[in-house]
Amino acid sequence: MLTARDPLPSSPRRILVAGVSGSGKTTLARRIAHALDLPNHELDALHHGPGWTPRASFLDDVRAFAATDGWVSEWQYTAKGVNEILPPRAQLVVWLDYPDRIVRARLWRRTLGRSILRRELWNGNREPTLWKLAITTDPEENVLRWQTRTLHRWRERMPAHQAEFPHLTIVRLRHPREVGAWLQAVSSGASTAPPKRRSRDR
Repeated sequence: MLTARDPLPSSPRRILVAGVSGSGKTTLARRIAHALDLPNHELDALHHGPGWTPRASFLDDVRAFAATDGWVSEWQYTAKGVNEILPPRAQLVVWLDYPDRIVRARLWRRTLGRSILRRELWNGNREPTLWKLAITTDPEENVLRWQTRTLHRWRERMPAHQAEFPHLTIVRLRHPREVGAWLQAVSSGASTAPPKRRSRDR
């Protein structure tokens, strides 16, 4: 597993961004896609139909873009079949493993902003009102409770993911301040390791 300062072994073309809810996966995926001139595919937009109804074509849409040469997306919906499609095709995983206090504060700010402003998200859907969030105890319908349930899931499961997908290069970013420097290095090519020289026969 690499840190923010380690060079990448190659120039990635298929990239996943992992992290708990509120860590900034979608935002970073967009930034990486822009920096590397790659298509960005947001899984929430593919999954959620009107009225928060799961779209029947979700996995077919994921398979379609996964089969292409280059893309950036989030690593989520693992229980809905995504693990059988995206990780085997991906080359690089950027894991946002921030301190709990940071991701919790980020999710609260995002949720409050969406709820108060009634901002449209995907296919006409909006964040539930603050009142509904306050009375909803089902983590599947309350993103704040969902984050609490899954807060340490990536730390617990990443070793198993590494074993299952050994071809993946994983970069672990532990604080938001590491993101800017890493992204700048990747976009400039400075984060790609030079080819190894062959040793001369003696």
